[in-house]
Amino acid sequence: MIRLYDYPDCPFCQKVRVALNEKDLEFEKVLVDLRKGEQKAPEFLKLNPYGKVPVLVDEDVVVYDSTIINEYLDDEYPNPPLMPADSASRARVRLLEDFCDNSFIPPAGLVLAELYKPEAERDAEKVRRHQSEVGRVLTRLETLLEGKEFLVGDFSLADVAFAPRVLLLAQLGVELDARLQQVAAWIGRLRERPSVRSLGF
Repeated sequence: MIRLYDYPDCPFCQKVRVALNEKDLEFEKVLVDLRKGEQKAPEFLKLNPYGKVPVLVDEDVVVYDSTIINEYLDDEYPNPPLMPADSASRARVRLLEDFCDNSFIPPAGLVLAELYKPEAERDAEKVRRHQSEVGRVLTRLETLLEGKEFLVGDFSLADVAFAPRVLLLAQLGVELDARLQQVAAWIGRLRERPSVRSLGF
């Protein structure tokens, strides 16, 4: 049985859960409560010396880092494939996943963190600034999606990476620009996938 060391609200854990569900793999979730600092427990650090979730344990194989986990899952359980067959497209998936992890998830997370605070304690300028960063990423995705159903043609790990936060635009207070019609259609297609719906958004 596959075990996933998981924190429900973590977008990196969520993208692994999407990949597992796309593969229709049974797995056991093991809660690592980040609020209680359980990721720093010695037992957990034996699995991931960086003290971060997610961690996937498949029999005697231990894999951490959501990007590496999802590529492992695609290698080990190749059907349905979540990476393209040709090397150029695979590179595009990796570039987009990196772009998501470094340019989309951080500002989205900072907006959520501010919005969770009592209104009197929020930094409105910080919220606006990070909402603008999210908007800039969406504008770039509009160009990339031209003529495609998903970011690299077929549904791939690039789409999996964006799904957890792109579905929260309303919660982020980000109104999708009406000109971003490709992005709007793409988000609609993401919402139709059972693996993405399993996140409960």
